[in-house]
Amino acid sequence: MTGRRSSDQTRAAILRAARERFAAQGYERTTIRTVAADAEIDPSMVMRYFGSKEQLFDAALAVDLRLPDLGSVPAGELPAVLVRHFVERWEGEPADDALLVLLRSAVTNEQAAARMREVFAAQVAPALAAALGPERAARTAGLVATQLLGLALTRYLLRLPAVTSLTPDELVAGLSPALSATLNPPRG
Repeated sequence: MTGRRSSDQTRAAILRAARERFAAQGYERTTIRTVAADAEIDPSMVMRYFGSKEQLFDAALAVDLRLPDLGSVPAGELPAVLVRHFVERWEGEPADDALLVLLRSAVTNEQAAARMREVFAAQVAPALAAALGPERAARTAGLVATQLLGLALTRYLLRLPAVTSLTPDELVAGLSPALSATLNPPRG
């Protein structure tokens, strides 16, 4: 890299490199040295900014889903709004998305699994409660998570051709009915 980075730029470069490594290799196989090499800095700088691999991992896992106010979304539009929100988020830069890092890492790392549970409990469930009410949201939040995380797994991590070949609009159109059935189960 030519020139000097500011402290904020260096920190952002380290986090970007860490997310890419953790997403590609998981926690166990990622090293401070490889993150530093990817960020084009000395490994001591990673330690200076983050202290340890565990603290770097924790910082890389900071997730703000930036969910819209679902309470203001008409009920019939809610499934499409949710699917589109996540698709647009992941289509931007999936390798740099902390939620995808969490998804890949949660299978083998309890810290990542705990963070994933925390994100959905603290962000998705309350957002759904604004639209569905607390009782219905509590019953459906986990099922909504399975569908959205299943999309992330198949499109961005496993890269299944049948899913990667779809446009974002096709994903929204294809998944919205399933999410609608989850959000509005038949009464009986």
